[in-house]
Amino acid sequence: MLMKKKLMFDFKSYEPGDFFDEMIAEDGSVRPHYANFIERFSTMTEEEFEEKRQAVDLAFLRQGVTFTVYGEEEGTERIFPFDLIPRIIPSSEWNHVQAGLEQRIKALNMFLHDLYHEQRIVKEGIVPKTYIDTAVNFRKELVGLDVPQNTYIHVCGTDLIRDREGNYCVLEDNARTPSGVSYVLENRQVMKRAFPSFFPSVGVQPVGDYAARLLETLKHIAPNGMDNPTVVVLTPGVYNSAYFEHCFLARQMGVEIVEGRDLIVQNNKVYLRAIDGLKQVDVIYRRIDDDFLDPKVFRKDSLLGVPGIVSAYSAGNVSLANALGTGVADDKVIYYFVPAMIKFYLGEDPILPNVETWLANEKDDYKYIMENMENMVIKAANESGGYGMLIGPASTKEEVAKFRELVKADPRNFIGQTPISLSRSPTRCGDNLEGRHIDLRPYILSGEKTYITPGGLTRVALRKGSLVVNSSQGGGSKDTWVLYGDE
Repeated sequence: MLMKKKLMFDFKSYEPGDFFDEMIAEDGSVRPHYANFIERFSTMTEEEFEEKRQAVDLAFLRQGVTFTVYGEEEGTERIFPFDLIPRIIPSSEWNHVQAGLEQRIKALNMFLHDLYHEQRIVKEGIVPKTYIDTAVNFRKELVGLDVPQNTYIHVCGTDLIRDREGNYCVLEDNARTPSGVSYVLENRQVMKRAFPSFFPSVGVQPVGDYAARLLETLKHIAPNGMDNPTVVVLTPGVYNSAYFEHCFLARQMGVEIVEGRDLIVQNNKVYLRAIDGLKQVDVIYRRIDDDFLDPKVFRKDSLLGVPGIVSAYSAGNVSLANALGTGVADDKVIYYFVPAMIKFYLGEDPILPNVETWLANEKDDYKYIMENMENMVIKAANESGGYGMLIGPASTKEEVAKFRELVKADPRNFIGQTPISLSRSPTRCGDNLEGRHIDLRPYILSGEKTYITPGGLTRVALRKGSLVVNSSQGGGSKDTWVLYGDE
């Protein structure tokens, strides 16, 4: 009778490389907060592991956990790749991250309120006026408009990475319509089904209350503080890359999911076209960017939005999450100034630092970027999803030359950053255990209180050596376990 082969973590053959490894310390030992997990996981056989992996893939397929890759002729709808080996964060690390995120979202909301009112930060020379005036997502139409609770960013996804020493740094803030939280919740569900005994024994903090917290946040900004507002999720429709998530969150919150054509504005109020007539809508969790929201104010050719919704919003008869105009905080040039915002508004030093950044619109920075582009990461100010980006050390001379011309033509639209060797995590690749680069996107809800998902979405660059973790660029995800303790 054949003996089943044990699935053993062969750390002698595992190569952490010259990076910070999440599981393995520099001396080759397992980090203490992984020990409990390893003790249980290493008893599993190859056959058992493969059965669980297939069951997880089937669960994702049946539940429609997919994403869309734009620009490909076929196979655009794909299952989000998932690795069964979790990323684990001890509580002491998480407490530091959480404090830094709370500080950052508070400063960003204060900045946006200031920007659309007194503009003190501009008048005092902290953020140059030219960067605000040329920010594509700064909405001059909204200057002077008050928003409920003075909160602009109700849902934020802030991307974090760890440098070679293991320090957490902020890579960017996603303040318009951040996506991915549905994968956090689905990842946890399939892991709990695959490894039901692990969670209570390892001591993992839950994430399943996110939808309830989101609904509380949305109700908190209801017009006139009403007790039982009607909340809807506004989606661009089935062809949007995050449509699965829009439906998932609406279902989890128990609210309607609607498209622009399902809503109508009358007398500066928004109504849902229901079977039994019109029903007033009080709060809209929009997953549509400003440009497409109201063809009367923004893009005239938009068929996705609701004509007149900005008038209803300005009249205070409907609340939007996130607020209009938050996209200026997404601008990668404005990102450069967030540490200064924290100091200006809060009088504090940043708990979580930015990645070292150069602005191509500044004379000295421009010179430095042009001379060192092949050794830098160059990003367009308003692109996302891994698009509009050059990773110099991994690029050809032709690609570098192309970006050099792009920066020369529009320096305001580009930043340069020091390449960070993202931390790595052991990942199942074929039959082997190999290190793959990862990042982390926690989700921050700004309501009556600030809530941050314990962990968030860990994205993993499945291509060997790649630093690009975006799903559209071949990335996948891992479940993120934040422990109650450090071990």
